[in-house]
Amino acid sequence: MNKILIIARREFLSRVQKKTFLLTTIGLPILIFGIYALIIYFAVKTTDNFTIAIADEANIFEGKLAKKNDGEINFIHVQNETPETLKKQIEAKKINAFVFIPKTFDITGSTDSIQVISDKSVGLITREKIIGKLNNVIEEKKMLGSLHITKTQLDSLQKTNEIVFTTTKGVEDTSKKAGISYGVGFVSGFLIYIILFIYGTMVMRGVMEEKTNRIAEVIVSSVKPFQLMMGKIFGIGSVGLVQFLIWIILIIGLQFLLPIIFPDMLTQMQAQPMQPGIGAAASTMSQENTAMVGIMNGIGQVNWLLIVGCFLFYFLGGYFLYSSLFAAVGSTVNEDPQDAQSLMLPITMPIIFGMVIMMKAVNDPNSSLAIFGSIFPLTSPIVMMARIAHGVPEGVSILQLLISMACLIVGFVATTWLAGKIYRTGILMYGKKVNWKTIGSWILRKN
Repeated sequence: MNKILIIARREFLSRVQKKTFLLTTIGLPILIFGIYALIIYFAVKTTDNFTIAIADEANIFEGKLAKKNDGEINFIHVQNETPETLKKQIEAKKINAFVFIPKTFDITGSTDSIQVISDKSVGLITREKIIGKLNNVIEEKKMLGSLHITKTQLDSLQKTNEIVFTTTKGVEDTSKKAGISYGVGFVSGFLIYIILFIYGTMVMRGVMEEKTNRIAEVIVSSVKPFQLMMGKIFGIGSVGLVQFLIWIILIIGLQFLLPIIFPDMLTQMQAQPMQPGIGAAASTMSQENTAMVGIMNGIGQVNWLLIVGCFLFYFLGGYFLYSSLFAAVGSTVNEDPQDAQSLMLPITMPIIFGMVIMMKAVNDPNSSLAIFGSIFPLTSPIVMMARIAHGVPEGVSILQLLISMACLIVGFVATTWLAGKIYRTGILMYGKKVNWKTIGSWILRKN
């Protein structure tokens, strides 16, 4: 065990002391923060102020559109204007577009259309906002005029009963909590997916370098091949864990700078209406609280202690399981690194398959496919995080969680034993191209 720790310490220090480690560890969170800040900036500044003049000779809109101004789409009602004079205002950059409603316009007719005239093409999002505001006023006008109902009755018809989801224990399952669980599950599973590839490949390349440079021949004269393999796995895994913890601390810490950098823009983003698609989903949420309060309530309903603890367990379990297999593949490579590509396919396919199952699990955490993927040790590090984000026992039962953890531990022990048998032979074998038949003979060899 002492020799394994010595090798792990060497692997850890040799990577941590490199300038590339500091650059990626500190630079990546800053890059993510910069991208996040740009997203907020452009989310608030989706469109410039778009001014539309309404020349309503038929009095269809009754001056109501001016009340729907939101700082992005602004309506102004004008009198005694013609299409020619309004076009001149567009040329003078006083307005961006205009709507001219003649006195002969029939609101009940299906042939009359409302034209929004501008000198330039109107973007899709801006176009949808304009159409929505015009249609809202026209529909209200038609209902009040044709059906002869009062404004109070119309408001009553437009109100819908709130639909609330609760569990059998009486706990409310809000839409914000479901959305946050979806996001947390997806991000957690995707991070583990990336980590398995990055650090597993790092272990494989480290083994390949030592073998092709003949360093392994010197090292195995003092330690056993299995100790060498485990030392590299623990050392590189420690690098990944430290780097990941620094990323989390920096990313979370940088978020507190957003209110300082964008004090006015964050307030505006909370107040502005959602874009099409997002607004449809947000309409099911509670209207009594502000957007930020609702999100904070949803975040408060997520068991973060459980998620962080399980993330560390499945991160380490998945890493140890796959890194031993990647190390075994690296030990079989000779002079040509391309030989590893054909041997990596059976290892990478379960990781990709786990990502596919995770896409199903974030939407339906209790489906049979999600349950299988969260228990099977080759896919559980990715899939289980998608289920845990929905809560215990709502997303995953305690029994299933314990079985999954036990299977992952057993899977790690089994793959380590399997990889050790391949590693001890492959690390000292040169000049022979290895295939899966050869690897099978190494596994079945008794001594």
